[in-house]
Amino acid sequence: MKEEFKIKGDYIELIQLLKAVGVAQTGGHAKLIVDDEIVFRNGELETRKRAKLVVGDLIEIEDSRILLT
Repeated sequence: MKEEFKIKGDYIELIQLLKAVGVAQTGGHAKLIVDDEIVFRNGELETRKRAKLVVGDLIEIEDSRILLT
C-alpha cells in the first residue's frame, strides 16, 4: 500500500508521522514500532524516533509506503 502524506511546515518527526497516518495509536506505540527496527527511510533503516522527515522522503513499514509531499 502506498500513500502520500502532506506535511505542514519544514518537517515532521517520525513518531508524529506514524501517529498521523494511523500506523501507531499512541506515541508509545510509535516508539515501539521504531524500536522493532521495521521502519525504513529512503531504503535505509531509521532508528531515530524523532528523525526530522522532509518532503520527498519515502517511509516504508512492512507493506506500507508513505511518500511525504
